[in-house]
Amino acid sequence: MLEQLFGSRTRVKLLSLVLRYPHDAMFVRELTRKIDTQINAVRRELQNLLKLGLIIEVDSNEEADPEELGTKKTFGVKRRYYMTNPDFPLLPEMTSLIIKAQLMLEKHLDQEIQEYGDVRYLAFLGMFIGKPKAPVDIFIVANGFDADRLRETLQGMEHDLGTEINFSVMTPEEYAYRKEMTDKFLYAILEAPKNVVVDTLHSRQA
Repeated sequence: MLEQLFGSRTRVKLLSLVLRYPHDAMFVRELTRKIDTQINAVRRELQNLLKLGLIIEVDSNEEADPEELGTKKTFGVKRRYYMTNPDFPLLPEMTSLIIKAQLMLEKHLDQEIQEYGDVRYLAFLGMFIGKPKAPVDIFIVANGFDADRLRETLQGMEHDLGTEINFSVMTPEEYAYRKEMTDKFLYAILEAPKNVVVDTLHSRQA
């Protein structure tokens, strides 16, 4: 959907990345690695977004990499970092559009995930609610869950979004044990903002 709207998959990936991390400055090779796209395409779309005013350049004291600049001469040229322009007039609308696209993805995933096992608890957090530094993006408690099927499903989505989607699966027994032991990882998930779409875990344990 977003590719059709913006006309370029690379542009969509860059937009999704910089809008999710608006305060992070990233250099060309880092962006290329994160969205898994050829560096020439990244450089081209960066120039388009710079002209649009959606991103800005940030200078550094590091010497530039020849591949980043597309030239062999880099002596005296400093590496440039790129980040979201906080003064871009349509920034809230652009961010909202990306989040809404992720919510549509979440709705689709919700239905698929429940087909992969006896799901007793399912929550979306992290990238799905605009909190990219959460422990995971999807948390599942289930019996007989096919994690490989979910991994395959997410791979295509990761390619389209240009970002990794992290998930964690526990059995009800593992969940209960780790909760009793006040496991740091589990409690970081439980205390993080999230959208819970399935929760029969506690009613079944009662």
